Amino acid sequence: MSKTDNIYSKQRAQIDGFSFDEQVVQVFPDMIKRSVPGYETIINSIGTITERCAVENSNLYDLGCSLGAATLSMRRGLNKAGCQIIAVDNSQQMVERCEQYIHAYKSDTPVQVLCDDICNIHIENASVVILNFTLQFLTPEKRLSLLTNIYNGLLPGGVLVLSEKFVFEDPLNQQLLNDLHLDFKRSQGYSELEISQKRASLDNVLIADTVEQHYSRLQKAGFKHNNLWYQYFNFGSIISIK
Repeated sequence: MSKTDNIYSKQRAQIDGFSFDEQVVQVFPDMIKRSVPGYETIINSIGTITERCAVENSNLYDLGCSLGAATLSMRRGLNKAGCQIIAVDNSQQMVERCEQYIHAYKSDTPVQVLCDDICNIHIENASVVILNFTLQFLTPEKRLSLLTNIYNGLLPGGVLVLSEKFVFEDPLNQQLLNDLHLDFKRSQGYSELEISQKRASLDNVLIADTVEQHYSRLQKAGFKHNNLWYQYFNFGSIISIK
């Protein structure tokens, strides 16, 4: 059972870079629900997208699966025979807890949970690939290569769902949407100390792009059909079709 996120509730003399360690794993469902506006909507929609876009005898990938919320949503929405889901995360603690969640829900769809760097995974015979708030944690120079790997491994008509935190070129838009996000976190019960220390821990760890940067990179990877299907303040999700 998930615990309440109070990781940054006490003053720290030193703020280390954010990592998906055991402490974060313990509180992750609470943390992401209270930190990412619209997260539950995106997760639920991944199931709907899977229902429409998955094809028989194909692979579905959840890259950066954390505790498997998107994996479980895909599996609930999956109505095609002969499919398997491959969930990947580089945090051993996340993978171990993810496997527990996956096994808790019975389904005929097999799920393989791998502890690995998503950049090492060869995408093949894929109809649906999910990058749910994952790309932003990769160094920018690795992002195009990963997207190209995904594009090459997708079947014709296959889809990529790319959810990210965005930044904006217009300074007024950036300030307003950032302030609205901070208000959202306050409304979820986070204190000013928690907000400040969490933000410091994410500096140089989470490197966000503009929507335009995402479109440009997706096009370079081969995706010609890209659409921002959901946005809530400075968080959103793009769907790309091969």
